[in-house]
Amino acid sequence: MPDFAYKAIAPGGALTEGQLSAPGRAQALRELEARGLRPVRVDDRTAEPRRAAADSDGGQAWFIRRPRVTPAMLEAFTRLLSSLLAAGVPFSRALRILQREATAPAAKAKWRELHDHVVDGLPLSAAMARSPETFPRVYVAMVEAGEAGGFLDAVLAQIADFQAREKELKAKVTAAMVYPAVLLVLAVAVIVFLLVFFIPRFQLVFQGFNAELPVLTQMIVAVSHLLRQAGLPLLAAAAVGGYLLRRWLRSEPGRRAADRIILRLPVIGSLVAQYAMARFCRTLGTLLAAGVPLISALGVARRSLGNQVLVDAVGDSIERVRRGEPLGLSLAAQRQLFPGAVVEMISVGEESGRLDRELVRLAATTESELDQRLKTTVALAEPLLLFLIAAVVGLIFIGMLIPIFSLQDHIR
Repeated sequence: MPDFAYKAIAPGGALTEGQLSAPGRAQALRELEARGLRPVRVDDRTAEPRRAAADSDGGQAWFIRRPRVTPAMLEAFTRLLSSLLAAGVPFSRALRILQREATAPAAKAKWRELHDHVVDGLPLSAAMARSPETFPRVYVAMVEAGEAGGFLDAVLAQIADFQAREKELKAKVTAAMVYPAVLLVLAVAVIVFLLVFFIPRFQLVFQGFNAELPVLTQMIVAVSHLLRQAGLPLLAAAAVGGYLLRRWLRSEPGRRAADRIILRLPVIGSLVAQYAMARFCRTLGTLLAAGVPLISALGVARRSLGNQVLVDAVGDSIERVRRGEPLGLSLAAQRQLFPGAVVEMISVGEESGRLDRELVRLAATTESELDQRLKTTVALAEPLLLFLIAAVVGLIFIGMLIPIFSLQDHIR
């Protein structure tokens, strides 16, 4: 029978701790209530060694990915919880319904954990904050505001709409990058095939004439020879270099350096800044509409930018707002992220008391414009990539065909 460690409030108001044995958590809670105690926290001590063993096994089986709650699962949870609360279903019962209706084991376990924390007396926002890998900071901040204001069902509906728009925008960006990525992979495959399998057969034709090859042909043959002789070591070196680069990019200096380089790229930099601005405005507007104070909302929205250079820049603007400056004026210094027209619209929304709605409207307009820019950029990138592929392949063929024109002289 499992052992449970508990903290509870005695009838006199004193906090008491202890242990008890019960078939399950629900029975343990009923046992405490039968003793006249009001539970504050109940932990299954039998499960702790199992969790510790799982954590230690995770170091040995690091390559096994544990199932996680996906964004789609979280969106469905949020929308259904909002509907249940709006229909008047008690909070604990709503969580039990969500746990029962969940089909994925990861979601079922997470909703059960959430229910247990709430039953133990934790607010929903505090219970969610214990699982940052599932519930983002913006999510927790909005839930906390909904709990404080007494309109949690409306806030959850806003969160679900926010998640749906975020997913739609990310899907558009991903879809726009698929075709250029496929073209690039095919181009590399074709060029490697030519250099490894095609060029060596042409080279056999030239060797029998003992003629000096043109410089371009010599360069192509040298690259082909290098790939055939040292292809595997080069591939291993590339894999190690990629792994080291990935580790460096995950570090603080590496991430900042990469973000700085991305922002300086001719077309991609402006697209990244525009995407970050749309996320910032939608996050901030949604938080303000949910009743989150401006300073707290700015802190959460700032982290939604993604690019560390932009996060640092907006941090300076938040400090100016904290000192009493208007939001529009404080954001005006960050021209790369907030153009003049955007700052003016934010200032107008701030003066009219409709800052939350103005920010959401601005985010929707920016996302629509970003969608058009992505389509235009991809439409221009496709012929450019095709031209580069044709140029490289054509250069290889020209380099191998030039010596053929001089073969007749050597034959004579």
